[in-house]
Amino acid sequence: MTTVDDRRVHEAFENLEVPEGFKAELIRGEIVMMAGPDKVHNRIVQAVQDQIPPGGWDRLQTQDVAFPGEYSEPQPDLVVLEVGADDGPGRLVLAGAVTMLVEVVSKTSVHRDYVEKRSLYAAGGIPVYLIIDPFEAKCLVLSEPVGSGLSADYQSERTRKFGDSVPLPWVGIDLDTSRFGTLPPLGARP
Repeated sequence: MTTVDDRRVHEAFENLEVPEGFKAELIRGEIVMMAGPDKVHNRIVQAVQDQIPPGGWDRLQTQDVAFPGEYSEPQPDLVVLEVGADDGPGRLVLAGAVTMLVEVVSKTSVHRDYVEKRSLYAAGGIPVYLIIDPFEAKCLVLSEPVGSGLSADYQSERTRKFGDSVPLPWVGIDLDTSRFGTLPPLGARP
C-alpha cells in the first residue's frame, strides 16, 4: 500500500461507525470488524483481569493500542501496563507503554490471534503476548520479541493447558486457569 492509501484507510477507520454489538480493529492497514464476544470469552478476560494486582497495573479492556509504522490499531481483549506508563488522554495507548496483551480466541479470530497479531505484537516490542484458546483449552505465553514487520516473532513460547497455572512473572502472578470455560473444538489450527 502507498502512504496515501494508508492515510485514507486510517481516516476511514477513524470515522467508521461501528454497529452496536460489533468491534472494529485496524490490522496492518486492513479494517476488520467482528461480532462482540460471548460470555465464555468475557468471563475468561474478567478472570485474568481480576488476578492481576490493580495497585501497580492498569488492566484495560476495549482499549485501542497504537503501533507506529504499522498502520495498526488493534483492540486486544486485555491491555496491561504499569500504572503511570501512559496517563495521557485519548483512545490510544502506545505499544511501547504496554507490558502484556491478552487475546481470547474466538471462532473468527483464530488466524488473526495466532498469526497476524503474533507478528504485529512482536514487531511492536510487546514483552508478553498471552493467547487464551477456549476451543483447545490452552494458554500460549509468548515473550522475548524480535524482528520487525511481518517477520517479527517471539523467541520464547510456553503452552499450558487449562487447569495448570501459567507463570506470568512480568506482572507478578501465576495465572489460575482452573475456572476458564471451554468451547467445542473448531478443527484445524493455523
